[in-house]
Amino acid sequence: MGVTPRLEERSGAQPAWHALSSEVALARLDSSEAGLSDAEARARLARHGPNVLERERTDGPLALLWRQVNNPLIWVLVASAGLAMLLGKVTDGLVVAAVVVLNTFIGFVQEYRAGKAIEALRHMVPENATVTRGGRRLSVPASDLVPGDVVSLSSGDRVPADMRLLSARNLQVEEAALTGESVPARKAVPEVPADAELGDRSSLVHGGTLVTSGTTTAVVVATGGATELGRISSLLEQATDLQTPLTRALAVLGRTITVAIVVVSVALMAVGLGRGYPLNEAVLVAITLAVAAIPEGLPAIVTIALAIGVQRMAARRAVVRKLPAVETLGSTTVICSDKTGTLTRNEMTVQALWTPEGRYCLTGVGYAPRGQLQREGQPVVGVPAEVRALLVAGALCNESTLQLHRGLWEMTGDPTEGALVVAAEKVGLRVEDLRAREPRVDAIPFESEHQYMATLHETGRGTRGVFFKGAPEVVLARCAPVEGLGTQGVLDAVEALAHEGMRVLAMAWKEVPESQATLRPGDVAEGLRLLGLAGMMDPPREEAIEAVRVCHGAGITVKMMTGDHPATAEAIGARLGLMPSGTRGVTGAELSGMDDARLAEVVLEANVFARVAPEHKLRVVRALQARGQVVAMTGDGVNDAPSLKQANIGVAMGITGTAVSREAADIVLTDDNFASIAAAVEEGRRVYDNLIKSLAFVLPTNLGLALILMFGVAFFPMAEVDGVRQPLMAMLPTQLLWINLVATVTLALPLAFEARERDVMRRPPRAPNAPVLSHFVVMRTGLVALLMSAGAVGLFLWEFTRDARVDSEAVSLAAAQTSAVNTVICFQMFYLLLCRTLTGSMREVGVFSNPLVFVGIGALCVLQAGFMYLPFMQRVFGTVGLSAKELGLSVLVGAVVLPTVGLEKWLRTRAQGRAARAVASGSDTSSGSKTT
Repeated sequence: MGVTPRLEERSGAQPAWHALSSEVALARLDSSEAGLSDAEARARLARHGPNVLERERTDGPLALLWRQVNNPLIWVLVASAGLAMLLGKVTDGLVVAAVVVLNTFIGFVQEYRAGKAIEALRHMVPENATVTRGGRRLSVPASDLVPGDVVSLSSGDRVPADMRLLSARNLQVEEAALTGESVPARKAVPEVPADAELGDRSSLVHGGTLVTSGTTTAVVVATGGATELGRISSLLEQATDLQTPLTRALAVLGRTITVAIVVVSVALMAVGLGRGYPLNEAVLVAITLAVAAIPEGLPAIVTIALAIGVQRMAARRAVVRKLPAVETLGSTTVICSDKTGTLTRNEMTVQALWTPEGRYCLTGVGYAPRGQLQREGQPVVGVPAEVRALLVAGALCNESTLQLHRGLWEMTGDPTEGALVVAAEKVGLRVEDLRAREPRVDAIPFESEHQYMATLHETGRGTRGVFFKGAPEVVLARCAPVEGLGTQGVLDAVEALAHEGMRVLAMAWKEVPESQATLRPGDVAEGLRLLGLAGMMDPPREEAIEAVRVCHGAGITVKMMTGDHPATAEAIGARLGLMPSGTRGVTGAELSGMDDARLAEVVLEANVFARVAPEHKLRVVRALQARGQVVAMTGDGVNDAPSLKQANIGVAMGITGTAVSREAADIVLTDDNFASIAAAVEEGRRVYDNLIKSLAFVLPTNLGLALILMFGVAFFPMAEVDGVRQPLMAMLPTQLLWINLVATVTLALPLAFEARERDVMRRPPRAPNAPVLSHFVVMRTGLVALLMSAGAVGLFLWEFTRDARVDSEAVSLAAAQTSAVNTVICFQMFYLLLCRTLTGSMREVGVFSNPLVFVGIGALCVLQAGFMYLPFMQRVFGTVGLSAKELGLSVLVGAVVLPTVGLEKWLRTRAQGRAARAVASGSDTSSGSKTT
């Protein structure tokens, strides 16, 4: 067979196959219903390549490992480990190195697992396909399919490639992974407009979707990377993993600390040389300063705090795959959520019933047959005859069944038909009994071309009945006009239900002679009596409505992005409180026509996006990020994977989610519930609060230790200690490491367990670009560091200069240094209590609400006793045992931090109160002003 140039080969662009007739599509592909010849199939396979999703070459393990190490804060830690070893303290250096190895390993594992997202797409392509080649039906590997192949599919088959339908019978395809539609899409052969969105291309089936009912023969139009699934794979490769606000802030902090340490160390070495220090002693001073100023324990504290947050989130049904995601949730400003199964129940439910006598509401959601019939908001006693007739028709003209399995109600069949079965059960009609009393004799099955289904039943009254169900316009065309309403009156009711986002079905009935044994299309062409309409939708979760309200109270904007119909999306959006009722959402077609400037405006204004494709979701997320928003994206389908990866925090569904979406996400919800996202945000904010408390606790120690050394170099004289002239230092390098790695970490870890602040979900998200060290934290750090250094230096000089030790000058120096270390640690213990809440008093959080604080203090007391009194510890750290009086002095000096910081808190709270009153007063008196 000769091959003529085809459009996709000439231009590289795919034709709008859904807009071409099946005959034209075959001609374009130079194929026929008999399929390709074996030789032509081989030639095309060589030209187009195998029907697999190719993955771009990715970084190897060494490149991934280097990426984890090549970080300013990690380099600071490496330097501190090297400095400790240079000082001859190999054990201390190894401890710091262990922290580096731990952080590197965690980052490596996370990135390696994240790289599996694209690979998971491969599993959505079936292994074999039934193809017609040269008039013969063959089973060939799906990877060997080529454009022009004619493939046969039936219920239960996974579609192996993008295909144009040639024939179809009762075909329905589950496309939720690509479109987000909550019910299977009905497919038919006739072409559709070229500008139809993905969910409306009924003449196409796409690779990776699932045939739920019916049969079809279709011609392959795209394979591998050219398919819709392949296009999403390429979008997923284009999406970039972004740094979290915390990792960004810690990177800045690491760079700042690095630069500051280098500059101050060089300056201090110069000061030492200027004061007559030997070169080796001046270098030792510089190294000691670096050891003092580097927060060696900070990465361990951050990692452990995040890990604790992971455990708490898991208890609230949010499983964290990537550790930094815990903190990112706390800074989220926008949540972009999928609709189906996340904001809604993913269970089609009849919400409204309309009969010529009036409209009724049916309460209750889900498949469990519990509900109540209401009219005008009031319960209806019994089941009115017209409602009963309508529900009986829906239950008998139906293929679905409802069964109780292991305590749960399960639906078998089409979700739309299943909703009618559940509706009948809710009002007390036992569907199994109905079907037994009026058994089916014959049926005209649903055909997408005809848009109706009809069944013939025994009635037991000497006649037989025909029940008819279908699209309203199809049913009305076969019915006599409704008295008093006419056709237009019924269409107005249909429009009202559709405007509320409901899928509308009409039911009709006619009586036929008992002798009629078969049912043909001509039998239902006319003479039917309209029974009424059923309006159904996938209703929003009640807990999702509350969760959206909580998010709004926390200053978080919630946006819904779905592939569903605009009317449905707008109705759900209004019920969730995302948009005023009656307002419009934005469609994917409208987004495609916008330039970047207009899109940037629309994404901030609109909260409901309908009929969106994967590239639309990705573009919306990027536009929000470009406007400085921190975006959390939820989803469950393949179509969500690129935007899940691009978002600052990707949240996948654990129950209905595809492997692709779960691999691309940072967090997986085990209950597929939007309310769990709100709970996870709350946990994220608590984690961030506790991390800031840890930073506010840790950094004053490092700054205070640096100030102690700087003061000594600048003002302490060279001293004669047992005949050896040496610089006088308030602390040894090993003692500094003891404070940084043991004391600080032991006391800081309990802060990770602090309960959430009372206003955690009533305050706006922090600014994404806000520094991790706010002005307040910097000022508090400086205040406490000055107090700590003044107390430690003062007590060191007191102990060293008084003639209390007669053993030797070396013992006196060791005692003074031990007292200085004790003073710093006493400062830390008392300051820890103040850090449990950075703004309020300890009474507000509860003195004993976090008992681990006191466990940490007790543990450090035991460790510190060993530090002073155990002989081997004395040899390692150069300490001596202190008397009760000397210990009491350290405690007394350390306690100074309590009234000082307490006064600072009180003064700041008063100042903030005055400022707030001034703003309120100004707002009241200024005309035309607006406070946001």
